[in-house]
Amino acid sequence: MKITKQILIVAVGAFAASCSSIHKIAVPTGSDKIINLPAKKVFTEEEINAWSHADLELDSIPGISLAKAYQFLEGKKSVPVIVAITDSGTDIEHEDLKSKVWTNPKEIAGNGKDDDKNGFIDDIHGWNFLGSTYDETLEITRLYRKLKPKYEGKTSVDIKKEDAEDYAAFKALEEDYKQNLEEAKEGQKKYMQYQDMLKGIDDAMKRLTGKETYTLEDVKNTEALQPEVNAKKEIALRILSSGSTIKEQMEQLDGAIDYYTSKVNTYYNLEFDGRVALNDDAYSMENKVYGDNDVRDHAEDEIHGTHVSGIVLADRNNNLGAKGVVENALLMAVRMVPNGDEYDKDVALGIRYAVDNGAKVINTSFGKGYSPNAEWVYDAIKYAAKKDVLIVNAAGNDAQNIDEKPSYPKDVDDAEEISDNFLTVGAITRFYNEDLLANFTNYGKKSVDVFAPGHDIYNTVINDKYKKLSGTSMASPATAGVAALIRSYYPELSASQVKHIIMNSGTLVSKEIALPGDETGKKVKLSEVSKSGRIVNAYNAVRMADAMVNQKK
Repeated sequence: MKITKQILIVAVGAFAASCSSIHKIAVPTGSDKIINLPAKKVFTEEEINAWSHADLELDSIPGISLAKAYQFLEGKKSVPVIVAITDSGTDIEHEDLKSKVWTNPKEIAGNGKDDDKNGFIDDIHGWNFLGSTYDETLEITRLYRKLKPKYEGKTSVDIKKEDAEDYAAFKALEEDYKQNLEEAKEGQKKYMQYQDMLKGIDDAMKRLTGKETYTLEDVKNTEALQPEVNAKKEIALRILSSGSTIKEQMEQLDGAIDYYTSKVNTYYNLEFDGRVALNDDAYSMENKVYGDNDVRDHAEDEIHGTHVSGIVLADRNNNLGAKGVVENALLMAVRMVPNGDEYDKDVALGIRYAVDNGAKVINTSFGKGYSPNAEWVYDAIKYAAKKDVLIVNAAGNDAQNIDEKPSYPKDVDDAEEISDNFLTVGAITRFYNEDLLANFTNYGKKSVDVFAPGHDIYNTVINDKYKKLSGTSMASPATAGVAALIRSYYPELSASQVKHIIMNSGTLVSKEIALPGDETGKKVKLSEVSKSGRIVNAYNAVRMADAMVNQKK
């Protein structure tokens, strides 16, 4: 089958209001015009590392068209914008981030006083709501642990009428918890068995070749007399012929083993409570100031916040490892996402902290399936809306329809949007064909607004290093960067308007694509799994913003 690519060319002449809550200037609708292009099949290393910034029309790669956006903005004035990264710790001393870090102008560093009277002592570059903690359970574990003493071992006959609804919810929760724990244990066992198998093959090939480090030719030139050794030799030949080594394969399994071991020992461990060290009640709003001012990473594997920060803000002018989306912006680090599920209290207070300290864009690259105090987060989102702050949110990585099974935080409650300053982003790959949607991305006609690059994204991690990571966690900051770019050059536009500019100006996708998580081979249109049916496009977005502002003048 011949594969073609399609690209949206935005016409900024047609104007129409896209939401009743938008004020001041109506947001243009995007054009439906498309252009067919041949598919990109072979990628250079440079293209892979920078694909998220590519232009579909010029490069045949469905990036956000960033270079063209900056060409359009050349000569135009911009203002600095504060972007809050509400995440795990951020390496604010990273070579590609240190020049972009926000400093609280009202606080005197190191004097142990709350100079700006905001309740947070020495919050120079942001705030750390986790304190010294990092590992944490999932919300499902915390809820199950709380309800277990009351309902475990009881049947519906034992339950009072007024507790029937809570009991039913507990049984559903219990089933979900036990199934997830069992899957984690099975995953841990499976990958440990794979690794043991590879170790056995490696040891056998060392003995067979007589070499500690052997090559494909070394193995080919040996003769295995025992059937068991011969079987191991065949597997070794397949691995070596692929260009890999058995050692590399074993090292790749380390990540999977660590992942499932963390699930068993921490995420679903009823005896574990990472919050103890913080000395704060996560289910009470009585205390709203806790933690400390150390926003940096606290563990070797705490790389998420640094990677997300780099996607938005990595220095574009120092010729180092990566480039962020937005140039004239500052990074406010709000550490509140552990290795496990974040607490609703931390999320709500983290958003409020960012708003109160001047952030105009907040990125929320995290999510969970249960939210016992969702109303706290809803109120924080509404508070941000009143202060004209845009929140850009990751859709989640469960390959599921979040219209039906929600991922928190969210702005859709009982099928209605609670606010118009919340933009939810799903993830795409660099492959503009039926595999366009990342196979992990969540989706939803009502709940996901737009899609952006989120697969194999190369950017900053701790200790001046760089790495490729995948997730809607990467798609969200790409979009937050575009939002900050618009707010930097067109500060007169509201958060709501910027949200709808990004949605309406995106690259329109009309082809059929594989539905994530569906094993039947089902194909869908992007418009069936998102509100806009589009991919974020920075060039189209700044053109649309410019047209809006110039029309106003």
